[in-house]
Amino acid sequence: MDVLLVGSGGREHAIAWKLAQSRNLGKLYTAPGNPGTAQCGENVPIAVTEIEKLVDFARQNSIGLAVVGPEAPLAAGVVDALEQVGIKAFGPSAQAAQLEADKAFAKQLMRSSAISTAEGRIFDRFSEAKAYIASRDEPVVVKAAGLAQGKGVIVCDDPADGILAAEKIMCDKVFGSAGDRVIVEDKLLGEEASILAFVDGRNIYVMESSQDHKPIGDGDIGPNTGGMGAYSPAPVVTDALMDRISREVLVPIVDGMNRNGTPYRGVLYAGLMMTGGGPRVLEFNVRFGDPETQPILMRLKSDLLEVFLAVCDCKLDEVTLEWDQRPAVCVVMASGGYPGDYEKGKKITGLAEAGRVKDVTVFHAGTAMQGGDIVTSGGRVLGVTALGSTVEKAQARAYEAVDMINFDGAYCRRDIAAKAIKAHR
Repeated sequence: MDVLLVGSGGREHAIAWKLAQSRNLGKLYTAPGNPGTAQCGENVPIAVTEIEKLVDFARQNSIGLAVVGPEAPLAAGVVDALEQVGIKAFGPSAQAAQLEADKAFAKQLMRSSAISTAEGRIFDRFSEAKAYIASRDEPVVVKAAGLAQGKGVIVCDDPADGILAAEKIMCDKVFGSAGDRVIVEDKLLGEEASILAFVDGRNIYVMESSQDHKPIGDGDIGPNTGGMGAYSPAPVVTDALMDRISREVLVPIVDGMNRNGTPYRGVLYAGLMMTGGGPRVLEFNVRFGDPETQPILMRLKSDLLEVFLAVCDCKLDEVTLEWDQRPAVCVVMASGGYPGDYEKGKKITGLAEAGRVKDVTVFHAGTAMQGGDIVTSGGRVLGVTALGSTVEKAQARAYEAVDMINFDGAYCRRDIAAKAIKAHR
């Protein structure tokens, strides 16, 4: 079966890498892809937002399955458009993608489904948001309601900073139209975890747990990014806690989507805070997380293409996933200046050497080909991912490979998976 994968980031390289291992795969196309996905199949110069061109390509090339990676084309209805012409597509419909594309929609659905989340208010006007935040004495979290590439959340320990955050989002439009509406929430305390599950509309298959590292600096200091690294599994998520998450979060939200007339199919991502009172939802995403996908798929032993088809055919209950019991750690190498302004076009060296380290895979994210060289083309450049018999060994192996790779201004956090190592001691 020939497959079209939509996207160009580290998540898509990880998906392409795993799909390429399937015995059922014919040819793999990635649109637009990156130098990493080019090693797994053929890149196609079509942007993720060019839905008509993606559909035309799929029809002309007899694509058996389309897999959509990023949230923007999902929210724009690419799955609907593909299915309208008879092409199977893995991912939620545009209506179901509101769960991520519209945080206000998600908040209201959580309330109606009795899912535990932070107390919060939704605002369309800055003046009303300002007045509400000014009345608060406790730390707040200000979120752009729309899609902001994982960066539209500002945590403010001082409510006065919350007013400035709302002004940046709603008035200065630092996240564009995603900030036309904001949500102001109470700050939750605890340890975060990412729970991803395959959903076929009625069946739910939970994947192994993971933990992302959003802030730019060691010790979770500084502004939020799209993710500076991740590891799997997350020790904070015990078997008992995973059962509770399934029972109190995943099942209710899937049921709620069905009641709402927006049935969910694809990957459902629950970003959770493990508080003293139990798991509480920070956000839902409607696709694989990035960089959580990298360590999760490194650990997946099953055929990913078979799982995708089972979701599309509503036969997820016939699937059993096998996992490598070894933990995996992904360290993101970023451009200097990220998540602010950064330069592109920096030559990357050492990729081949790093890739030869045992049980290491270097996933490309913000890279491009330029005159025969691989160069930087984004904020998050690479996701260096390693397996190890322990978290500590996986971490050491990942940083061993990181230290073999060079480009001008390269930056990475040096404490990815430190929480997991501490938990095991």
